[in-house]
Amino acid sequence: MSTYRAVQVTSPGKFELVNRPLLDPAPGKVRIRVEACGICHSDSVTVDALVPGITYPRVPGHEVVGKIDAIGEGVAGWKIGQRVGVGYLGGHCGVCIYCRRGDFVNCTNQPWSGAHFDGGYAESMTAIPSGLVSIPDRPLRPICAGLTTFNALRHSLAEPGDLVAVLGVGGLGHLGVQFARHMGFRVAAIARGAEKEPLAKQLGAHHYIDSKAGDPAAALQALGGAKVILATTSDSKSMTDLVGGLLPRGKLIVAGAPATPLEISPLLLIFGSRAVEGTLTGSSIQNEDTLAFSVLQNIKPMIETVPLEKAAEGYQRMSSNKARFRVVIVMN
Repeated sequence: MSTYRAVQVTSPGKFELVNRPLLDPAPGKVRIRVEACGICHSDSVTVDALVPGITYPRVPGHEVVGKIDAIGEGVAGWKIGQRVGVGYLGGHCGVCIYCRRGDFVNCTNQPWSGAHFDGGYAESMTAIPSGLVSIPDRPLRPICAGLTTFNALRHSLAEPGDLVAVLGVGGLGHLGVQFARHMGFRVAAIARGAEKEPLAKQLGAHHYIDSKAGDPAAALQALGGAKVILATTSDSKSMTDLVGGLLPRGKLIVAGAPATPLEISPLLLIFGSRAVEGTLTGSSIQNEDTLAFSVLQNIKPMIETVPLEKAAEGYQRMSSNKARFRVVIVMN
């Protein structure tokens, strides 16, 4: 029997490189020969047992690119050798009330890749067809981080020429700045420290605001006020400090996931009719839209690569904010 290598989490924070038997996919599933898998902050739901009832061992990873090498009984529309991706949302059920209304992102029966089933820190994985993304045979493009920021911006209230601020120039933010620029917005990048300004401008920001140098909300108002602020950091205070920089009826869109609550004065929301909302990746077809736009506008993630056997080191580099800006596991 053939085997494949995988990096699994055996208990919270514990990684192990193992050989597993290569099995045929079950009916209704496909098997993917993994080429690469991004390492994301959201992998912490598996690594740190943040999902209730998670079972170990579990292979993390939900930014997967590879080729289908086996197809289970009853699967239609996909073929062996086709290049595909798998994102965070592992596949919608098609029968719940949200699916019946076309809101696949909020499917009540949708598993999370790398948490509810084994993910892409491996040479092979099994996936649900409704969660597959058709990937062009071109260099790596953003899947999870790209979809999150792309969807948030294109579904926002902002129109070309409006001031859109992106908080953070990291794994999510460096893509958000590029998308915002190519969508025609006037872009203000916000981060801590003057040393990040050259990169922000290189990515396409028209303005850079150093949050260490003064009040970033006041700086946004000095630019005319933001229609939308896309918050990509994992720091609650840095998000709430910006609400006063919104225009009336402006919106703070939260893409980062801080561990502490947002503390916002109701007066800032009431007087000015400002709003705060979250954004959660998107569906598989929206992921394909993201990839198509990225190819059209030559938007690329800035990545570091590690081999599979160093996946744990790559995860630690990501979680300690040392990565510039996405860490990607590449199979040998």
